[in-house]
Amino acid sequence: MLIVLGSAMIAVFMYLILAKRLAPTLALVLVPLTFALVATGTGLSAPGEDGVVDSISSAFKDFAPTAVLLFFAIIFFGTMIDVGLFDPLIRFVLRTVNNDPVRLVVLTAVLAGVVSLDGDGSTTFIITVSALLPIYLRLGLSPVVLTVVANLANGVLNILPWGGPTIRAATVLNVAPSELFNPMVPGMVAGIATVLLLAWQLGRSERRRLLASGRTLSVVADEMVAVREPALVGGGTGTDGTHGTDRPASGSAGGSSDTDDADDAALEGTLDPNRPTLRPKLIWFNLGLTVALLVLLGMDVLPLSLVFVAAAAIALVVNFPKPEDQLRAVTSHATSIVGVVSMVFAAAVLVGVLSGTGMVTAMANGIVSAVPPSVGSWFAVITGVLSMPLTFFLTNDAFYFGILPILTEAAGHYGIAPVEMARASIIGQPVHMTSPLVPALLLLVSLAKVNLADHHRRVIWRAAVCSLVMLGVALLLGVVPLG
Repeated sequence: MLIVLGSAMIAVFMYLILAKRLAPTLALVLVPLTFALVATGTGLSAPGEDGVVDSISSAFKDFAPTAVLLFFAIIFFGTMIDVGLFDPLIRFVLRTVNNDPVRLVVLTAVLAGVVSLDGDGSTTFIITVSALLPIYLRLGLSPVVLTVVANLANGVLNILPWGGPTIRAATVLNVAPSELFNPMVPGMVAGIATVLLLAWQLGRSERRRLLASGRTLSVVADEMVAVREPALVGGGTGTDGTHGTDRPASGSAGGSSDTDDADDAALEGTLDPNRPTLRPKLIWFNLGLTVALLVLLGMDVLPLSLVFVAAAAIALVVNFPKPEDQLRAVTSHATSIVGVVSMVFAAAVLVGVLSGTGMVTAMANGIVSAVPPSVGSWFAVITGVLSMPLTFFLTNDAFYFGILPILTEAAGHYGIAPVEMARASIIGQPVHMTSPLVPALLLLVSLAKVNLADHHRRVIWRAAVCSLVMLGVALLLGVVPLG
């Protein structure tokens, strides 16, 4: 019965999200709580001690540091945009892409991939969106394309040993990380190539859409000259306190003169090279502070939330000495902060219900028992395929520490080594990184002002393609056994 409830809960949740019947935050809360009431009301799980209530409370505590991290990460990098730290980078990117959507989208994949080498999704998305979103808006490209490509690149590179999933799999199955990861490098390279191909396809699609709307590249270039090139950079707050990337979530461009006029007005106001938040004399200080922050993130010597809290406080005090300016700088990013932090705690409800009701364990045992002995030798392949949906609906901790040991024990009866199961288990990471349970994903769509449903409709199947390519290469090379 728990298997049926769990499957129904996931189906209802996804329908409400993709059909836009409910806001993601509300769906993450109301759907799990409804099914939790059914589970407790029918006696399938305990509501109190060691049950649903305690599991949700525990999930809140577990997610709190992540919420703090994202809260102050938005403030810090938002402040860096406001004061003009990324302006030179944006000018360089504009010259490099030469107003070509295809070049810009492929460059997005490259930038997200390079930054993903540090193993932190939140940092990747903050830097990528901060640097490229103003350019997407100026060229009239959909911000959804930006979020999709960045999400895919980060998902493929999330299998790096220091990224998290690989260490989890190696730890729980007691295998060497190098023995697990090194044979998977060719598959990861193939996955990156797939991301670049998908980015090229998306760029061509955007170029065709712009041409069909009559907003040709020459028209865009003329507009850019008219607005003055320096006005195309940055993304700070205007004098009215609104954020430079505030625009409709659809991100559609062209076709409507009203929309174009609104975009131009936004560029003149919030991307103004003379905006009062610019601090050109402090650019080297801000650059040094940002580099120090990224170094500390990579060293992992302090809690990430503490690093961002301190960095944000220092940035605000140095760049805005007056208390009223500090308050204005924080509240200018309130929309992004409320959106992402609320979804983080809402996701904790879903995680708590899945574990507290016993749905996770029941579904895992159901999967194992559903595999007939005749295909038992395919258990590694089955695990690679299942890692996609399972890590989408579960946290990495729940999958690697709760479900992978069960699958590995069953696979052992068919002669499949733990290290082979570990390799298969990390193949679903491109899909996992598109999950609403991943805080970094919530940060990505919040910073880009993109609707989660719009993002999911375009990213999930492409992430599955990347995972299947990685699985195919692993099978061809024999690092994951086939039968």
